[in-house]
Amino acid sequence: MRLVCLAMSGRIFTPFTVGQFTIIPAGDPPPASCGLPIILGRKGAFGSGEHETTASCLEIMPTIPGINGCSALDLGSGTGILALAAARLGAAAVVAVDREPAATASCRENTVLNGCGTRITTICGELAAVLGRRFDLILANIYVDILLSLAGELVAMTLAGGHLLLSGIPLQDKFDILQRYRSLGCSVADSRIGEEFATYLIRKGEPS
Repeated sequence: MRLVCLAMSGRIFTPFTVGQFTIIPAGDPPPASCGLPIILGRKGAFGSGEHETTASCLEIMPTIPGINGCSALDLGSGTGILALAAARLGAAAVVAVDREPAATASCRENTVLNGCGTRITTICGELAAVLGRRFDLILANIYVDILLSLAGELVAMTLAGGHLLLSGIPLQDKFDILQRYRSLGCSVADSRIGEEFATYLIRKGEPS
């Protein structure tokens, strides 16, 4: 992964690869050796793929069973990079939710740049904006206190046998996350333990 520099005028980076994906700044040609392309505009918003939490999610996503054709929620979407990755892997419909208007605008721009506007819906708001809906896959690279406080709602919104990809978990909090989601009938399907953060792919159990 190449070094990414952040500037006040927007992200400045060169194409780099994470797992099966190649992250490309808008306006740059795809590199000669290119994975599944994700084009990102240069307007600032969190989630360019360089941070270990985002990179871990991108590494795990191609291995998620049933992602092709699934319905997905990207909570705290930022640039929409995880929503875009899900769409590149064949997700049929993705809802990208972020409470920051600037992030929502960035995500919407990026869906257009990637030709995914018909499959990704962007919403400026919080989880309440999609309560009552259910998904095969929930992507949540957000603060650990939110992952804990919303655990019941997130699991309830996941279809039986579906998955939650949880990241942004400081290493000292990983056991709290595991205990909480296991208490809700979930099990760990995969994980990445980084230098500072953990990422877990959680599977919701089938009804007994």
